[in-house]
Amino acid sequence: MTARRGIIPIFIPHLGCGHDCVFCNQKRISGALHPASAQDVTREIEAGLARCRRPAQCAFYGGSFTAIPVSEQLALLGAAQPYLRSGELESIRLSTRPDAIDEPTLERLHEHGVSVIELGAQSMDDDVLIKSGRGHSAADTVHAAEMIKRAGFLLVLQMMTGLPGSDEARDTESARRIIALSPDAVRIYPTVIIRDTPLYELWRQGKYTEHTVEDAVCVCARILPMFERAGITVIRLGLNPTDELSGGSAAGGAYHPALGELVKSRIMLNRVREMLTGTEQGRERLASPKQLRLLTAPACVSQLIGQHSCNAEALCAEFGFQSVKVSPLPRLGDGEIEFG
Repeated sequence: MTARRGIIPIFIPHLGCGHDCVFCNQKRISGALHPASAQDVTREIEAGLARCRRPAQCAFYGGSFTAIPVSEQLALLGAAQPYLRSGELESIRLSTRPDAIDEPTLERLHEHGVSVIELGAQSMDDDVLIKSGRGHSAADTVHAAEMIKRAGFLLVLQMMTGLPGSDEARDTESARRIIALSPDAVRIYPTVIIRDTPLYELWRQGKYTEHTVEDAVCVCARILPMFERAGITVIRLGLNPTDELSGGSAAGGAYHPALGELVKSRIMLNRVREMLTGTEQGRERLASPKQLRLLTAPACVSQLIGQHSCNAEALCAEFGFQSVKVSPLPRLGDGEIEFG
């Protein structure tokens, strides 16, 4: 599965959401004030087809699609059918809740051209789910994921880090349990404190400890390689930056417009640490810590150096190097590092 296909997003904020998740305000996250109507779907598809490559995919985001009344589902899906028949759209994807999936629902989605279902698992820890107001259990996620895959849909699971009651160990265990469900792809959303949410009030009252950008980078640098080793693509890491969030709606937590790059940079730093302490070549360099020379793929040089040279500075501080120099080596693949 690739995140680069032409996707036409259509936002239905909070439609079908019968539970008030403590972290959620989809209107602020998406920037969409009102859920889309069938007429809006037609308008958004027409506009999307004019700007993206075809065939495109129509994507319903921001609500629990299969939990809204069936008549409304059919109206939204029906608006996309002419474009499916013409071949301008190749398929539809949508996001929903684990407890809003059953056999009749899956049959209806198949009949209307849906090929990808994204489930908001968020956590595989029941205590965390309760404290976050999710209204479903980890077992619901397991059951829904199995049904979706058995029915022939592509499955995307969404998880969050830093939710109330969670920590790095619980987030790592959630990642392990999500991997065990063999999704086709995953989205990772470290918790952001958004205004006008229960979580914002808990934070202001001192009842929730902020999951900072640094916290998110640490845990995601641990779990992202787990998904990579399992052959599961992470198609999104962190909330998509918007003017609304950057303008103040994100009051705290792990909001950063380049969070994915920060995580990849930390992974590379961790790899160098392992190379220095766990290999003979590394120990030789530690024996005479003057300049550390590293080689990596051209596209990864800035990641290895780190934002504002933070990785280079960390290696000097931790291991006593006087300087760190990073050079490109075209034969190396993405993320590969060698000593120079």
